[in-house]
Amino acid sequence: MTTASLMAERLPATLAAQRAAFLRDGPPTLAQRKADLAKLRAAVLARKADIDRALCADFGHRSSHETAIMEVLPLIQGIDYQIRHLRKWIRPERRHVPMHFQPARAWVSYQPLGVVGIMAPWNFPISLALMPLATALAAGNRAIIKPSEFAPAASALLVELIGETFSPEQVAVVTGDVTVGQAFSALPFDHLIFTGSTPVGRAVMKAASENLVPVTLELGGKSPVIVDKGHSLQHAAAGIAFGKLSNGGQTCIAPDYALVHEDDMRSFLDVFDQAVRSMYPEGPSSDQYTSIVNQRQYERLTALLTDAQTKGATVREVGANPDAARRRAHTMAPTLVIGATDQMRIMKEEIFGPVLPVIPYRDLDEAISYVNARPRPLALYYFGTNGDHQRKVLTRTTSGNVTVNNTLMHYAQEDLPFGGVGPSGIGAYHGIEGFKALSHAKGIVEQGAWNMSGMLRPPFGSAANMILKFMLR
Repeated sequence: MTTASLMAERLPATLAAQRAAFLRDGPPTLAQRKADLAKLRAAVLARKADIDRALCADFGHRSSHETAIMEVLPLIQGIDYQIRHLRKWIRPERRHVPMHFQPARAWVSYQPLGVVGIMAPWNFPISLALMPLATALAAGNRAIIKPSEFAPAASALLVELIGETFSPEQVAVVTGDVTVGQAFSALPFDHLIFTGSTPVGRAVMKAASENLVPVTLELGGKSPVIVDKGHSLQHAAAGIAFGKLSNGGQTCIAPDYALVHEDDMRSFLDVFDQAVRSMYPEGPSSDQYTSIVNQRQYERLTALLTDAQTKGATVREVGANPDAARRRAHTMAPTLVIGATDQMRIMKEEIFGPVLPVIPYRDLDEAISYVNARPRPLALYYFGTNGDHQRKVLTRTTSGNVTVNNTLMHYAQEDLPFGGVGPSGIGAYHGIEGFKALSHAKGIVEQGAWNMSGMLRPPFGSAANMILKFMLR
């Protein structure tokens, strides 16, 4: 029997042990939850250097600054936000009681679900495992994490970090290939969080449905950018380049294509090139530039570009020193695709790399129609200062989240929910929405020894008639 098969066989026992411990110990107190979050925070900060080394090993090369800014910093800020607000979140919420049920009081109590399953991806393997974990702990749950097999160094580090910080009855990490992932998604968790591709998300949801397990799916898709006519192209290009090239484009909310007014197309292409040169003066060989995670993903991206060229698109590497001989293994230069059409794979599949198709449009209505004709994306970006145009984009498009006049920034706001809509995801976490997603909102009503509702029981008499006449007037 393989190691993966053995791990898959042990999963039910791991879940059973956590569920038994949850029932034995009951919901953790506010103090216990804050202590658990503080322990997680301290463990992450103590392992900053190890996290950097592990991610560099998994990617071949990953910018240390990007790891600090995009992996560690949002995680620490998210935990701090939860610690500050947890007392308010767990407080019972008073609700209204109609007059004919008085005297009585009603409230909602948020109680832990039990055991939460977390399936993390390879692109941000630490933060997208531990931020859902922090949310689960804040809500009083226990958790089992399944990291991606495509980030083995990060997975091994997670096993160590969690093992040193929590007991297996509270938090466990299980590793393995697709066999383990399939077995994991089929477990009868109390909630399952999955971050990854839409096709795999469908399979995860199907497996979870067999046990009626509620899911939070953070998927992705093709997140568009609309650059309004007349907006500063330098400003737009800098923001788009940041969002497109961070982590080598391997970000679920990276701009997937840009819609630029036809009058601005030529200038935008040149300005985008200048923006990339400014960000990475040494080009793809820069220490600040992240490689594609593995050869398989590099070849997938290369195939997308080849398909686009074969079908008539122009492919243009941009930025400084696009010399392939100087690049690290499976490192792809920032690339623009001009003339992309719906017949090309690059406009059908999520790109997940440093490649940006640029599509011309004639007026804003056409750009909005272009977005709306496609599956709803995880993110949408609008660059412009025209208030009427901004309102039109925000009200006539539907996406998971939006950043105006920049990219990626909505993810860094701890007080905003983060999640998709339709094919880009189900549910949301971060902020109070994450706490509520991993809690059961139990409605409770307590009535006095005598109350008016007794008049609405058989045998019905004049009092019931009077109450009904008043309530149904």
